[in-house]
Amino acid sequence: IKGAVNGDVILDLGNGVEIFANITNEAIDDMQLTPGKNAVALIKASFVLLSPDPQIKISARNRLAGNILQLIPGAVNGEIKLELAGGKILTAVVTRESIDEFSFAPGQSCTALIKASNVILAID
Repeated sequence: IKGAVNGDVILDLGNGVEIFANITNEAIDDMQLTPGKNAVALIKASFVLLSPDPQIKISARNRLAGNILQLIPGAVNGEIKLELAGGKILTAVVTRESIDEFSFAPGQSCTALIKASNVILAID
């Protein structure tokens, strides 16, 4: 869906999982993005927000449900690997304070929240 400057692109990851990206119309045209074309979504791990509440109200367009597969705590930040439907893995880097506050732990259900403008698309 194209607007005046930007457009929304939906990347189907399978198993009902979709990633929404908001990129410039020029990028859509340059990459010749059309339905059915293969693309890759790149998301910086620190742009991924996590919430144990799947109903949290937030303006992020991407809301991906999964289970915490692995948690690697650090002194300041921790890395959390979230397993999405179909076995896809999404990595988030969150503060140690958030890990403690939300009691994040392996096996826990969790929702990843990502703004569409924080998704970069790439093609072969």
